[in-house]
Amino acid sequence: MNDTTIDQVTDHKKVHQTSQPIVNCTNLKKSYSEGTGRQAKLVTEVLKGVDLTIAQGEQVAILGQSGSGKSTLLHLMGMLDEPTEGQLFINNVDVTQLSDDKKAQFRNQNMGFIYQFHHLLTEFSALENVAMPLLISGVVRKVALEKAKVLLEDVGLGHRLSHNPSQMSGGERQRVAIARALVNNPSLVLADEPTGNLDKKNAEHVFDLFLKLNQQSNTTLVVVTHDLLLAERFDRIIQLDDGVIV
Repeated sequence: MNDTTIDQVTDHKKVHQTSQPIVNCTNLKKSYSEGTGRQAKLVTEVLKGVDLTIAQGEQVAILGQSGSGKSTLLHLMGMLDEPTEGQLFINNVDVTQLSDDKKAQFRNQNMGFIYQFHHLLTEFSALENVAMPLLISGVVRKVALEKAKVLLEDVGLGHRLSHNPSQMSGGERQRVAIARALVNNPSLVLADEPTGNLDKKNAEHVFDLFLKLNQQSNTTLVVVTHDLLLAERFDRIIQLDDGVIV
């Protein structure tokens, strides 16, 4: 990392240290077992006690070898899986204590998700895909579509509103996925290898977009990536190794 980048990161950290924490993990563990009751046998310990605090508006990249636990940590933050042990607070809410229905509602209101494979609905247009989270939460269709249109224009896809995913390139589909993740104004966006399926040019474009939207909306970004050069553009890099932060 060059001196300029280090200075930029340091400046960002000074700002975020005074910000309210949006994610707070304490001794977070995740293991998988076979069988139940007395017959249960520990198979894999994926996370072995993670302590982590992330401030509102911070950009965090999580790096690690395959099997280090980085995607598992992201899934726990997103309430897509449950920790075996430890505490997890999102926006000062102990999310491990929420019912499944409350978790779904909390995710819809507070989080956006982006994956390596865009997971767009193939039978719907880009506009409809982006509007979907709003429609699910009960927003009037006209309002949802108008907001989706504005976001698609923000990510440079105003000319692709009526196109289905099959009519778009990989980079365009991922930009639609980013717009969909941001349409509910989430305080936290979680991305798992969002550029892993893209060429270098499109990967850089997606990261540029992340940083631009972060600055515009103060949305917290937590991104799992294997690309160190792109990760160095974020405020902070967290390195996971064998289930612990190093």
